[in-house]
Amino acid sequence: YLTLTDSQENKTFLAMINNVLTTDGFYFCTDYDLTHTLQRLANTSPDFQEMSLLERADQRFVWNGNLLRELAAQPEVTHKFALPVIHGFIAMKPCRINGKIFEWILISRRSCFRAGVRYYVRGIDSEGHAANFVETEQIVLYEGTKASFVQTRGSMPFYWSQRPNLKYKPKPIISKTTNHMDGFQRHFDSQLLIYGKQTILNLVNQKGSEKPLEQAFAKMVTGMNNGMLNYIAFDFHKECSHMRWDRLQVLVDAVAETQDEYVYFMVNSEGKTVAQQKGVFRSNCMDCLDRTNVIQSLLARRSLQTQLQRMGVLNVGQRIEEQAEFEKIYKNAWADNANACAVQYAGTGALKTDFTRTGKRTRWGLMMDGWNSMIRYYKNNFSDGFRQDSIDLFLGNFAVDESDGPTPLRVQKDWKFLTLPIIMLVAFSMCIVCLLMAGDTWTETLAYVMFWGAASAITATIILFNGQDFVDAPKLVHKEKMD
Repeated sequence: YLTLTDSQENKTFLAMINNVLTTDGFYFCTDYDLTHTLQRLANTSPDFQEMSLLERADQRFVWNGNLLRELAAQPEVTHKFALPVIHGFIAMKPCRINGKIFEWILISRRSCFRAGVRYYVRGIDSEGHAANFVETEQIVLYEGTKASFVQTRGSMPFYWSQRPNLKYKPKPIISKTTNHMDGFQRHFDSQLLIYGKQTILNLVNQKGSEKPLEQAFAKMVTGMNNGMLNYIAFDFHKECSHMRWDRLQVLVDAVAETQDEYVYFMVNSEGKTVAQQKGVFRSNCMDCLDRTNVIQSLLARRSLQTQLQRMGVLNVGQRIEEQAEFEKIYKNAWADNANACAVQYAGTGALKTDFTRTGKRTRWGLMMDGWNSMIRYYKNNFSDGFRQDSIDLFLGNFAVDESDGPTPLRVQKDWKFLTLPIIMLVAFSMCIVCLLMAGDTWTETLAYVMFWGAASAITATIILFNGQDFVDAPKLVHKEKMD
């Protein structure tokens, strides 16, 4: 028997599952392992190739792992019916350059470890999993030859938070009570094992509230003292201020030698591996979205040009930028990738995609960035708690168990949550009414306006001071687990 409250909670849980499933970017394949890069698949044993897609999948990117757990455990269930689902973005484009047709593919795999939304999931957890970690692989297929170039992105891998509090840009806070190096070491031990050498591209501001984060990251890389880690800080906003987006070439040129050292992965038409990627660029900004997307698309283009020349698609000396038809496909796919990653983490499309699509910054792009920023502000403060709960329920971070008693959904808001906004709204409305309906004398009108104006201003100040009480916060997973 379900009480009315139980029934309402079940409807809420169902709405949460639907919220995740209606987010774009879920993919599966019946005959190809989407969770692994070409290089990882090529370096596996014959026994690995004989395993089912679910058994051999990279668990970092299996978003339906929790949903399949009980089903896959049944011996009578054939694993061909239990397929791993990834979350992220895929574009597959047939392309033509110099009359030669090739397949160009872009795959972004979003990690299901420490998954969540923009302001509620930052930094790393105790296992070293970084928030908003995404592996992006660019693949080229031409006459039996396969090539790929892999990059990663992820939140700065130490313990920090930036919880919404009604301010446009909440101040990030670095934890003072945890041992950052433990989680930092776990994170990069794992990254070095999987990808090899790492060049960290930290694109955050080197002043203001972002400066302490950049300094902490640099200090920890130095403290780790590992020759396989290379750290580069590039103040994206400062370097590209006043629409100077050509300054991005400074960073691309600075890492060109490292990129040539890392090379890429390539298998020739005979199935022989002729190149192995020896390292990756790990890019980050605050959200690992807008600034990160721009840089990744530039590095990927440079690698692609080398690959296409080696395959014989591009002639020596030819540049991708000169191939107008392909350049349009390339830019639009990378911009679509940026939007997909941004919607999944921040709730809106990416910023700065006008540069990715057109190669230049436009006033229309700036206006769209302003619009998306406003939408992000609303969602991050007033709907992301529900979205975070939806992800935690879907991934199994929270399990509904009737024996545990009342669910966290029954937690009631503090009295301030309803009372103060009503007082502010009434006071502001009275202020407007007093302005429109003047009293007998101007001094009387002024007195009324000042009284109600002061009442609304004081109430607004109290609301902002207690901002975290008024945002839509997650209910299902304890705060300590998210920080």
